[in-house]
Amino acid sequence: MTILASPAGAVVGGPPTSNKSFQKTMKGIVAGGITGGIEICITFPTEYVKTQLQLDERSAKPRYTGIGDVVKQTVRSHGFGGLYRGLSVLVYGSIPKSAVRFGAFEEFKKRSVDERGNLAMHNRLLCGLGAGVCEAIFAVTPMETIKVKFINDQNSLKPKFRGFFHGVREIVREQGFRGTYQGLTATILKQGSNQAIRFFVVETLKDWYRGGDPTKKVNKLATGTFGAIAGAASVFGNTPIDVVKTRMQGLEASKYKNTMDCFMKIARNEGFFAFYKGTVPRLGRVCLDVGITFVIYDTFMEFFDKVWKT
Repeated sequence: MTILASPAGAVVGGPPTSNKSFQKTMKGIVAGGITGGIEICITFPTEYVKTQLQLDERSAKPRYTGIGDVVKQTVRSHGFGGLYRGLSVLVYGSIPKSAVRFGAFEEFKKRSVDERGNLAMHNRLLCGLGAGVCEAIFAVTPMETIKVKFINDQNSLKPKFRGFFHGVREIVREQGFRGTYQGLTATILKQGSNQAIRFFVVETLKDWYRGGDPTKKVNKLATGTFGAIAGAASVFGNTPIDVVKTRMQGLEASKYKNTMDCFMKIARNEGFFAFYKGTVPRLGRVCLDVGITFVIYDTFMEFFDKVWKT
């Protein structure tokens, strides 16, 4: 039996890695990458609105009165395409993000299932946590930092980023490589808790649906519903972390010493409810996002099982 230490610090055991299990992980990586690219093109405008609301620090006289106002002001100033500002960043980043997430989960899962192929409840949490930590380190932090800076830049009187590559070059020139890794701690906390909650909920609901039989297929409507429920659970569970992460990655992140300082300043200056700014658009985006993601991922995994023989 081999032992694997996950990025979350969990130790999970399982049989020696075979060519078949390696290809299972590779299927997860490829299917996850395709899933990420498709999903973000569908859901990006809600991500844009959420980020704008979270960056609005003026509690006495906020710039935006709500979701509709963000859309109205953006379209009036930048046209409909303004709602897709920063999309290129997420397209470039969502493919590796989802590839790392699902590839890591498949790797941890295959080492944690029992002889029947079932995953114990505590291992669902640990495998999801490990997948979230992996994606935070290897994909999400630089992608999210650049995305937030792009959206924040659009609000400036004189936007300076002329495109994805120009923006990245300017960020690195001014702040060094570290400038693309702002908010790493908050992102690890967010992604780790996100995927721990989501995979736990989805795997638990699937297990309930199958009655403990891992060979039984789960129909796509049920998969999408389970994904939406998992997305809602993660939103209510970690939106405060998401707000702190967004502030730590914005153009004014330098005014915060670290993640804890950001948390304390938001609490002191803006109050408890500031930690739930953007909850409604995030709820809509994440429920749609997670539901779509699991449906697309399962569809591609089933397709690969037919054409990619192991």
